Amino acid sequence: MAWGTVARWLEAAATYAARFNDRMLKGFVIRELQADEIRTFVGTKEWVIWIMTTLEVWSRLWVSVDIGRRNFRNIKRVMLDTLQRGIVEHRFLFTTDGFEVYEWAAKRLLPGLCIYGQVIKKRRENRVVRVDRRLLLGAQAALEEALSHSEDSSTLNTSFIERHNLTIRQGCSYLGRRTPCHARRTEFLEGQVALLMAYYNFLRPHRALKFGKTIRTPAMQAGLAKKKFSFGIFS
Repeated sequence: MAWGTVARWLEAAATYAARFNDRMLKGFVIRELQADEIRTFVGTKEWVIWIMTTLEVWSRLWVSVDIGRRNFRNIKRVMLDTLQRGIVEHRFLFTTDGFEVYEWAAKRLLPGLCIYGQVIKKRRENRVVRVDRRLLLGAQAALEEALSHSEDSSTLNTSFIERHNLTIRQGCSYLGRRTPCHARRTEFLEGQVALLMAYYNFLRPHRALKFGKTIRTPAMQAGLAKKKFSFGIFS
């Protein structure tokens, strides 16, 4: 099969996947949310770009993504998109790293909706030597209650979104740390991320969602699908 044919198929599949994600990722309950960013580049190493994501911890649902500069506008956009897609029934636990824009977003976009904290890791020679946890929105008693009801978290952490970032890196050939195959154009990266997002949420059973002999996809756990989908959805 000629490379041009493969490229056209990938472009068509990515376009459909983006529309599919936009249509299907709606109506789930937000119980616990984590947000983070992945640093990469497009074209040359001087053109740094970020993949900003949100993860609903209880279902492991990859809720929203935005690709661009790590700035106020894009963080606001990914947070608003997350709120528009999810349903808030009770105050949820929201955790991020120490990037200051998240604090603004929590206090301006999520007042009364969440208990917000940051996990700041100090590194020395690429090793974590200290972890600071800060509660920035909500009372300590509310945090303790949220953690007591959490099936996954016993302390304020960003471990789930960090593990999810690794899944994204491993699933996207453009994001390998030591690869010469980085995306040459932003739209190529956006297309591959859209495909990966659909695959992760709707096709790939998640090992953390094993119940007896059944392993659910994040979409199944979130109530967005009754069964595991196949790549036929992109045909």
